[in-house]
Amino acid sequence: LRKQCRALGSTAEPIKTALYDLHLELGGKMVDFAGYALPIQYDGLGVKKEHLHCRSAGCASLFDVSHMGQIKWYGSDRKTFLEKVVVGDIQGLKENEGRLTLVVNKDGNIVDDAVLCNAGDHIYMVVNGACKNKDMDHFREYMTSDQVQMEYMGDTEQSLLALQGDGAKDTLAPLLSVGFDLSKFPFMHGVYTKIGGFDTRLTRCGYTGEDGFEISVRAQDAVPLAKLLLASKTASVQPCGLGARDSLRLEAGLCLYGHDLDENINPVQGALVWTIGPPGSRRRLEPTFLGAHNILTKEGKPIKVDKKRVGLSGHKTPAREGAKIFQGDQEVGVVTSGTVSPCLNVPLAMGYVATEFAKAGTELSIEVRGKRVTTQVAKMPFVPTRYWRVPE
Repeated sequence: LRKQCRALGSTAEPIKTALYDLHLELGGKMVDFAGYALPIQYDGLGVKKEHLHCRSAGCASLFDVSHMGQIKWYGSDRKTFLEKVVVGDIQGLKENEGRLTLVVNKDGNIVDDAVLCNAGDHIYMVVNGACKNKDMDHFREYMTSDQVQMEYMGDTEQSLLALQGDGAKDTLAPLLSVGFDLSKFPFMHGVYTKIGGFDTRLTRCGYTGEDGFEISVRAQDAVPLAKLLLASKTASVQPCGLGARDSLRLEAGLCLYGHDLDENINPVQGALVWTIGPPGSRRRLEPTFLGAHNILTKEGKPIKVDKKRVGLSGHKTPAREGAKIFQGDQEVGVVTSGTVSPCLNVPLAMGYVATEFAKAGTELSIEVRGKRVTTQVAKMPFVPTRYWRVPE
């Protein structure tokens, strides 16, 4: 996260989201993140309090994620095209159903991670803010059919809010149309609907490990909608900045592109083969995506790789990105993300280690400020996730 953040005023002026003035009003400490002015935390709260609020019963946290790239795909060949540039099953998405997927290049390495939803006459896609321009250049390189159209929803036209936490559903429920039953609205599904009278696209997903939603709304409606959510009388809603967003996603074992994933990593190394589909699925056996030969065998099994992404815990001293990982005197990997868990009150990390040392429980050490501290490969997520499951 530090690599992508810098204090405002240091170089070129970052783009202000529609919520910029509201962030200042709420005490937001603004930084330049991926070229956008966004709050790292809020006065009177701070990263730890914001983090714990999101994890608390009856509470919800509101994030401004308007830097993310929102794209609509139209045309009769849109699904076929997307299955060339992403690994997931797009043809099989039912209407309103979505999934996390990976954008790949000709070598099978990860260009970005993205969420796609089948919105009926189009596919709605959200990509990372720091990657969206290179993503669209990548897409254009392979758009050979005139039956595929890409519509980028510009920064000044469309905003994106994330409402995360146990109280998110209780916050939204009274603001939705009569008859909209959130208990029957599954995780990774999205619809166009009104919230508090505002036209939105509502997707049940997020980046915290909690139940929650991402809300796409016209930029002109972003501030009044955010104020409406923050004023909720059915849950305790507070603003939340990038700092807590990062610690929340790490506790949940989720990757940050540019740190835990990049164009030198493939889905097998990144422990993300599940985004292609289960063993025996169409996308495993008939992979039409770029670089499939560097990801899967002819039988649809993951290829053997030299390293794998793992969780790390048990080290007493916090380890940050770039710290070297050892097995005895042998350097076997590197830390890509690290934090002190606000929920567990212990240091946690994510990184890559040589495949032979990637099994959970393997004893390793991390070099922190010139000293080795013992650690252990751990299963992720580090804290239980609470993604919504529709009651049977």
